[in-house]
Amino acid sequence: MTGAHGLFDWLASFDLVLDTRSGDSFADIYGLDRMRDMSRFPELLHHLGVPLVLTPQTIGPFNTRRGTRLARRALQHARLVASRDASSAACAAQLGRPVDVESTDVVFAIDHSPVPKTRDVILNVSGLLWDGNPHVDAARYRYDVLEVARRLQAEGRTITLLAHVVGPDDSAGDNDRYPLADLQRELGDVEVIVPRGADALGQVREAVGSARVVLGSRMHACLNALSMGTPAIPLAYSRKFAPLLAGLGWDHVVDLHGDDVVSRALEAVASPRLQEDVVEVRRRADQDLARFCDALGELL
Repeated sequence: MTGAHGLFDWLASFDLVLDTRSGDSFADIYGLDRMRDMSRFPELLHHLGVPLVLTPQTIGPFNTRRGTRLARRALQHARLVASRDASSAACAAQLGRPVDVESTDVVFAIDHSPVPKTRDVILNVSGLLWDGNPHVDAARYRYDVLEVARRLQAEGRTITLLAHVVGPDDSAGDNDRYPLADLQRELGDVEVIVPRGADALGQVREAVGSARVVLGSRMHACLNALSMGTPAIPLAYSRKFAPLLAGLGWDHVVDLHGDDVVSRALEAVASPRLQEDVVEVRRRADQDLARFCDALGELL
Protein backbone atom coordinates (compact mmCIF):
# COMPACT_ATOMS: atom_id res chain seq x y z
CA MET A 1 0.00 0.00 0.00
CA THR A 2 2.99 2.33 0.40
CA GLY A 3 4.43 1.63 -3.03
CA ALA A 4 7.84 1.00 -1.46
CA HIS A 5 8.37 -2.17 -3.52
CA GLY A 6 7.65 -0.52 -6.86
CA LEU A 7 3.99 -1.43 -7.27
CA PHE A 8 2.87 2.15 -7.89
CA ASP A 9 5.59 2.75 -10.48
CA TRP A 10 4.68 -0.50 -12.23
CA LEU A 11 0.97 0.34 -12.39
CA ALA A 12 1.71 3.89 -13.54
CA SER A 13 3.67 2.52 -16.50
CA PHE A 14 0.49 1.31 -18.24
CA ASP A 15 -1.51 3.36 -20.74
CA LEU A 16 -4.73 1.49 -20.07
CA VAL A 17 -6.02 -1.33 -17.85
CA LEU A 18 -8.85 -3.71 -18.78
CA ASP A 19 -10.68 -5.05 -15.72
CA THR A 20 -12.66 -8.27 -16.33
CA ARG A 21 -13.55 -9.06 -12.70
CA SER A 22 -13.81 -12.69 -13.86
CA GLY A 23 -16.87 -11.79 -15.91
CA ASP A 24 -19.41 -12.15 -13.12
CA SER A 25 -17.69 -11.08 -9.89
CA PHE A 26 -18.81 -7.44 -9.99
CA ALA A 27 -21.46 -8.28 -7.39
CA ASP A 28 -21.72 -8.83 -3.64
CA ILE A 29 -23.47 -12.23 -3.82
CA TYR A 30 -20.07 -13.92 -3.42
CA GLY A 31 -19.27 -11.90 -0.29
CA LEU A 32 -17.91 -8.45 0.40
CA ASP A 33 -14.35 -9.74 0.85
CA ARG A 34 -14.21 -10.83 -2.79
CA MET A 35 -15.69 -7.56 -3.96
CA ARG A 36 -13.25 -5.53 -1.88
CA ASP A 37 -10.30 -7.55 -3.20
CA MET A 38 -11.34 -6.91 -6.78
CA SER A 39 -11.76 -3.19 -6.08
CA ARG A 40 -8.28 -2.55 -4.70
CA PHE A 41 -6.28 -2.35 -7.91
CA PRO A 42 -8.87 -0.18 -9.69
CA GLU A 43 -8.77 2.17 -6.71
CA LEU A 44 -4.99 2.45 -6.97
CA LEU A 45 -5.23 3.01 -10.72
CA HIS A 46 -7.68 5.85 -10.16
CA HIS A 47 -5.29 7.59 -7.76
CA LEU A 48 -2.43 7.11 -10.24
CA GLY A 49 -4.47 8.54 -13.11
CA VAL A 50 -4.32 5.36 -15.22
CA PRO A 51 -7.48 4.88 -17.36
CA LEU A 52 -9.56 1.82 -16.46
CA VAL A 53 -12.03 -0.04 -18.69
CA LEU A 54 -14.63 -2.39 -17.23
CA THR A 55 -14.86 -5.03 -19.95
CA PRO A 56 -18.19 -6.75 -20.74
CA GLN A 57 -19.41 -8.38 -17.54
CA THR A 58 -22.39 -8.88 -15.27
CA ILE A 59 -22.95 -5.83 -13.06
CA GLY A 60 -24.78 -6.65 -9.83
CA PRO A 61 -26.75 -7.57 -7.96
CA PHE A 62 -25.70 -5.50 -4.98
CA ASN A 63 -27.71 -6.40 -1.88
CA THR A 64 -25.67 -4.56 0.76
CA ARG A 65 -25.04 -0.89 1.38
CA ARG A 66 -21.27 -1.43 1.37
CA GLY A 67 -21.44 -3.38 -1.88
CA THR A 68 -23.57 -0.67 -3.47
CA ARG A 69 -21.08 2.04 -2.44
CA LEU A 70 -18.12 0.08 -3.81
CA ALA A 71 -19.97 -0.56 -7.06
CA ARG A 72 -20.97 3.05 -7.55
CA ARG A 73 -17.41 4.21 -6.92
CA ALA A 74 -15.93 1.68 -9.36
CA LEU A 75 -18.38 2.64 -12.08
CA GLN A 76 -17.74 6.35 -11.64
CA HIS A 77 -13.97 5.85 -11.89
CA ALA A 78 -14.06 3.78 -15.09
CA ARG A 79 -13.29 5.52 -18.37
CA LEU A 80 -15.40 2.99 -20.27
CA VAL A 81 -18.05 0.60 -18.90
CA ALA A 82 -19.37 -2.36 -20.87
CA SER A 83 -22.06 -4.80 -19.77
CA ARG A 84 -22.75 -8.25 -21.15
CA ASP A 85 -26.53 -8.11 -20.70
CA ALA A 86 -29.44 -5.69 -20.44
CA SER A 87 -30.06 -6.34 -16.72
CA SER A 88 -26.49 -5.29 -15.93
CA ALA A 89 -26.92 -2.14 -17.99
CA ALA A 90 -30.08 -1.32 -16.01
CA CYS A 91 -28.23 -1.93 -12.73
CA ALA A 92 -25.43 0.45 -13.74
CA ALA A 93 -27.95 3.12 -14.71
CA GLN A 94 -29.64 2.80 -11.31
CA LEU A 95 -26.25 3.42 -9.71
CA GLY A 96 -25.86 6.66 -11.67
CA ARG A 97 -23.34 5.53 -14.29
CA PRO A 98 -24.99 4.16 -17.44
CA VAL A 99 -22.87 1.74 -19.45
CA ASP A 100 -21.18 2.99 -22.60
CA VAL A 101 -21.92 -0.16 -24.55
CA GLU A 102 -23.88 -3.40 -24.16
CA SER A 103 -21.92 -6.37 -25.47
CA THR A 104 -21.48 -10.02 -24.49
CA ASP A 105 -18.96 -12.23 -22.71
CA VAL A 106 -15.40 -11.99 -24.02
CA VAL A 107 -15.15 -15.81 -24.14
CA PHE A 108 -16.59 -15.48 -27.65
CA ALA A 109 -13.42 -13.66 -28.71
CA ILE A 110 -11.26 -16.76 -28.05
CA ASP A 111 -10.26 -18.93 -30.99
CA HIS A 112 -12.97 -21.51 -31.67
CA SER A 113 -11.49 -23.93 -34.17
CA PRO A 114 -13.78 -26.95 -34.75
CA VAL A 115 -13.18 -30.07 -32.63
CA PRO A 116 -14.34 -33.58 -33.67
CA LYS A 117 -17.49 -34.69 -31.81
CA THR A 118 -16.15 -37.64 -29.81
CA ARG A 119 -18.24 -37.25 -26.62
CA ASP A 120 -21.97 -37.30 -25.95
CA VAL A 121 -23.16 -35.45 -22.81
CA ILE A 122 -20.70 -33.50 -20.66
CA LEU A 123 -22.00 -32.81 -17.14
CA ASN A 124 -20.45 -30.03 -15.08
CA VAL A 125 -21.51 -30.10 -11.42
CA SER A 126 -20.60 -27.17 -9.18
CA GLY A 127 -18.74 -27.76 -5.93
CA LEU A 128 -20.05 -24.36 -4.84
CA LEU A 129 -23.59 -25.78 -4.74
CA TRP A 130 -22.89 -29.36 -3.61
CA ASP A 131 -23.05 -28.58 0.13
CA GLY A 132 -24.70 -25.83 2.16
CA ASN A 133 -24.57 -22.51 0.30
CA PRO A 134 -26.55 -19.24 -0.02
CA HIS A 135 -27.58 -19.89 -3.63
CA VAL A 136 -29.68 -23.10 -3.76
CA ASP A 137 -30.92 -25.97 -1.59
CA ALA A 138 -27.88 -28.26 -1.73
CA ALA A 139 -29.80 -31.48 -1.08
CA ARG A 140 -32.24 -30.73 -3.87
CA TYR A 141 -29.40 -29.74 -6.18
CA ARG A 142 -27.59 -33.04 -5.59
CA TYR A 143 -30.79 -34.98 -6.20
CA ASP A 144 -31.65 -33.08 -9.39
CA VAL A 145 -28.27 -33.38 -11.13
CA LEU A 146 -27.89 -37.05 -10.22
CA GLU A 147 -31.41 -37.85 -11.38
CA VAL A 148 -30.84 -36.08 -14.70
CA ALA A 149 -27.60 -38.02 -15.22
CA ARG A 150 -29.22 -41.36 -14.30
CA ARG A 151 -32.14 -40.83 -16.67
CA LEU A 152 -29.80 -39.85 -19.50
CA GLN A 153 -27.83 -43.03 -18.90
CA ALA A 154 -31.08 -45.02 -18.92
CA GLU A 155 -31.80 -43.53 -22.36
CA GLY A 156 -28.43 -44.83 -23.57
CA ARG A 157 -26.59 -41.51 -23.39
CA THR A 158 -22.93 -41.47 -22.33
CA ILE A 159 -21.96 -39.09 -19.50
CA THR A 160 -18.59 -37.37 -19.10
CA LEU A 161 -17.93 -35.38 -15.91
CA LEU A 162 -16.13 -32.03 -16.21
CA ALA A 163 -14.63 -30.10 -13.30
CA HIS A 164 -14.53 -26.47 -14.42
CA VAL A 165 -13.47 -24.61 -11.26
CA VAL A 166 -10.58 -26.71 -9.97
CA GLY A 167 -8.98 -26.53 -6.52
CA PRO A 168 -5.58 -27.96 -5.57
CA ASP A 169 -7.16 -31.09 -4.06
CA ASP A 170 -10.58 -32.69 -3.48
CA SER A 171 -11.52 -30.47 -0.54
CA ALA A 172 -15.01 -29.02 -0.18
CA GLY A 173 -15.92 -25.51 -1.18
CA ASP A 174 -15.81 -23.64 -4.48
CA ASN A 175 -14.10 -26.60 -6.15
CA ASP A 176 -15.67 -28.87 -8.78
CA ARG A 177 -13.27 -31.70 -7.94
CA TYR A 178 -15.07 -32.11 -4.62
CA PRO A 179 -18.31 -33.75 -5.93
CA LEU A 180 -16.52 -36.11 -8.33
CA ALA A 181 -16.19 -39.05 -5.91
CA ASP A 182 -19.91 -38.93 -5.09
CA LEU A 183 -20.83 -38.66 -8.77
CA GLN A 184 -18.61 -41.57 -9.82
CA ARG A 185 -20.01 -43.73 -7.04
CA GLU A 186 -23.56 -43.05 -8.24
CA LEU A 187 -22.99 -43.07 -12.00
CA GLY A 188 -20.42 -45.83 -12.35
CA ASP A 189 -17.40 -45.93 -14.63
CA VAL A 190 -17.69 -42.57 -16.40
CA GLU A 191 -14.97 -40.44 -17.97
CA VAL A 192 -13.76 -37.57 -15.75
CA ILE A 193 -12.01 -34.46 -17.05
CA VAL A 194 -10.06 -32.33 -14.56
CA PRO A 195 -8.16 -29.60 -16.43
CA ARG A 196 -4.66 -28.93 -15.10
CA GLY A 197 -1.66 -26.75 -15.77
CA ALA A 198 -1.07 -23.66 -17.85
CA ASP A 199 -3.31 -24.91 -20.67
CA ALA A 200 -6.33 -25.66 -18.46
CA LEU A 201 -8.56 -23.33 -20.47
CA GLY A 202 -7.50 -25.02 -23.71
CA GLN A 203 -8.32 -28.40 -22.19
CA VAL A 204 -11.79 -27.21 -21.17
CA ARG A 205 -12.51 -25.76 -24.59
CA GLU A 206 -11.35 -28.86 -26.41
CA ALA A 207 -13.49 -31.02 -24.11
CA VAL A 208 -16.71 -29.01 -24.46
CA GLY A 209 -16.06 -28.63 -28.18
CA SER A 210 -15.98 -32.44 -28.48
CA ALA A 211 -19.42 -32.88 -26.86
CA ARG A 212 -22.84 -33.10 -28.44
CA VAL A 213 -24.32 -31.19 -25.51
CA VAL A 214 -23.10 -29.72 -22.20
CA LEU A 215 -25.13 -29.56 -18.98
CA GLY A 216 -23.41 -27.09 -16.68
CA SER A 217 -23.87 -25.28 -13.39
CA ARG A 218 -20.86 -23.06 -14.05
CA MET A 219 -21.66 -20.10 -16.25
CA HIS A 220 -18.28 -20.21 -17.93
CA ALA A 221 -18.46 -23.93 -18.65
CA CYS A 222 -21.64 -23.17 -20.61
CA LEU A 223 -20.20 -20.09 -22.29
CA ASN A 224 -17.07 -21.97 -23.34
CA ALA A 225 -19.32 -24.63 -24.87
CA LEU A 226 -21.53 -22.16 -26.73
CA SER A 227 -18.51 -20.27 -28.03
CA MET A 228 -17.17 -23.57 -29.40
CA GLY A 229 -20.45 -24.27 -31.19
CA THR A 230 -21.69 -26.85 -28.67
CA PRO A 231 -25.23 -26.51 -27.26
CA ALA A 232 -25.13 -25.91 -23.50
CA ILE A 233 -27.96 -26.24 -20.99
CA PRO A 234 -27.16 -24.01 -18.00
CA LEU A 235 -28.46 -25.18 -14.63
CA ALA A 236 -28.77 -21.63 -13.40
CA TYR A 237 -28.50 -20.62 -9.76
CA SER A 238 -28.36 -16.80 -10.03
CA ARG A 239 -29.71 -13.96 -12.14
CA LYS A 240 -26.45 -13.68 -14.11
CA PHE A 241 -27.41 -16.57 -16.43
CA ALA A 242 -30.72 -15.72 -18.08
CA PRO A 243 -30.16 -12.06 -19.15
CA LEU A 244 -26.81 -12.80 -20.80
CA LEU A 245 -28.09 -15.85 -22.65
CA ALA A 246 -31.36 -14.15 -23.61
CA GLY A 247 -29.33 -11.37 -25.24
CA LEU A 248 -27.71 -14.04 -27.40
CA GLY A 249 -31.05 -15.59 -28.29
CA TRP A 250 -30.39 -18.70 -26.20
CA ASP A 251 -33.43 -19.72 -24.16
CA HIS A 252 -32.39 -23.28 -23.25
CA VAL A 253 -31.86 -22.41 -19.57
CA VAL A 254 -33.07 -24.37 -16.53
CA ASP A 255 -33.62 -22.32 -13.36
CA LEU A 256 -32.59 -24.39 -10.33
CA HIS A 257 -35.09 -22.45 -8.21
CA GLY A 258 -38.03 -23.54 -10.37
CA ASP A 259 -40.16 -26.67 -10.30
CA ASP A 260 -39.53 -29.89 -12.23
CA VAL A 261 -35.82 -29.23 -12.76
CA VAL A 262 -35.21 -32.81 -13.88
CA SER A 263 -37.99 -32.83 -16.48
CA ARG A 264 -37.06 -29.42 -17.85
CA ALA A 265 -33.38 -30.35 -18.11
CA LEU A 266 -34.17 -33.55 -20.00
CA GLU A 267 -36.53 -31.69 -22.34
CA ALA A 268 -33.83 -29.10 -23.02
CA VAL A 269 -31.24 -31.75 -23.85
CA ALA A 270 -33.69 -33.38 -26.30
CA SER A 271 -34.75 -30.13 -28.00
CA PRO A 272 -34.52 -30.35 -31.81
CA ARG A 273 -33.61 -26.65 -31.97
CA LEU A 274 -30.25 -26.91 -30.21
CA GLN A 275 -27.96 -27.06 -33.23
CA GLU A 276 -29.81 -24.37 -35.17
CA ASP A 277 -29.92 -22.03 -32.17
CA VAL A 278 -26.23 -22.42 -31.29
CA VAL A 279 -25.27 -21.20 -34.77
CA GLU A 280 -27.37 -18.07 -34.19
CA VAL A 281 -25.66 -17.53 -30.81
CA ARG A 282 -22.27 -17.41 -32.50
CA ARG A 283 -23.52 -14.87 -35.05
CA ARG A 284 -25.04 -12.58 -32.42
CA ALA A 285 -21.97 -12.83 -30.18
CA ASP A 286 -19.70 -11.68 -32.98
CA GLN A 287 -21.92 -8.64 -33.54
CA ASP A 288 -22.05 -7.82 -29.83
CA LEU A 289 -18.27 -8.08 -29.44
CA ALA A 290 -17.75 -5.81 -32.45
CA ARG A 291 -19.66 -3.05 -30.62
CA PHE A 292 -17.31 -3.29 -27.64
CA CYS A 293 -14.23 -3.34 -29.89
CA ASP A 294 -15.49 -0.20 -31.65
CA ALA A 295 -16.03 1.58 -28.31
CA LEU A 296 -12.58 0.54 -27.11
CA GLY A 297 -11.06 1.73 -30.37
CA GLU A 298 -12.63 5.15 -29.93
CA LEU A 299 -11.20 5.38 -26.42
CA LEU A 300 -7.69 4.54 -27.65
